[in-house]
Amino acid sequence: MGTEEATGPPATLERFLRARRDRVRPEDVGLPGSERRRVPGLRREEVAVLAGVSTDYYMRLEQGRERHPSPQVLDALARALLLDEEAVGHLRRLALAGGRRSRVPRRSDRVGPHLLRLLDRWNDTPAFVLGATLDVLARNRLARALHSGFAVGDNMARMTFLDPAARMFHRDWGGAAAAVVAELHKTAGVRPDDARLGALIGELSLKSTEFSVLWSHHEVRGKRGGAKALHHAAVGDLDLHYESFTVNDSGGQQLVVYQAEPGSASEEALVLLGSLHTVYPEPGTRARSERT
Repeated sequence: MGTEEATGPPATLERFLRARRDRVRPEDVGLPGSERRRVPGLRREEVAVLAGVSTDYYMRLEQGRERHPSPQVLDALARALLLDEEAVGHLRRLALAGGRRSRVPRRSDRVGPHLLRLLDRWNDTPAFVLGATLDVLARNRLARALHSGFAVGDNMARMTFLDPAARMFHRDWGGAAAAVVAELHKTAGVRPDDARLGALIGELSLKSTEFSVLWSHHEVRGKRGGAKALHHAAVGDLDLHYESFTVNDSGGQQLVVYQAEPGSASEEALVLLGSLHTVYPEPGTRARSERT
């Protein structure tokens, strides 16, 4: 990974509570916000009152001295901090990890042959497989073409934050970057002891100030379907829709498929992109060969 020694800050209940408390404005929960305040969001005692627990108990949670909150307390904290459904799930996983090690499926970096065959049969839509820590495990030909401008190609988070090509490729780079970090946060809650994830977060924190800032926000969101506004140097702008599918019994792999609206300019651009060259190397191959 380049900096195997560096590890990122672990995902813990106390870090999550502090970060999310800082992001709730007093007026969001019916409290006066005009007075001069020493904290950017809610005070600890305000969260405690909103959640119906003592200030001392809440302070122990934020300080890591209390690691076994009841489900009722977690629900109350979620309401007080205005957490959405995915953030509530993350909160519960962090509380569980604080009490005992969570068991997750063994990670696999090997993509099954049937899935690889399926990828290769999709000639008109980019598709790729991601591992639990956003490693790119396989791409079909059109996905290789789509990502051909990247010098970094092994991991979606590295591509987004460490490759300058990402700023041109993602027309909404800020949104793409926030989504990557939110997904890594969700993975950190599921895999709190994952050494590979810790090394990836550490590397990105050292090399990208923007990643560090986004990581400190503790936003949590898994990969879903949605819109992608992209730009490819060879064919111009692409407005695509993507869907993400969990690969069963794979230890966290996801199949991601991009589609263009039928009859749209983006569909024509994808057809052109696929016809420009017969064979595309894996993104990052050029950069690796230049270093050897």
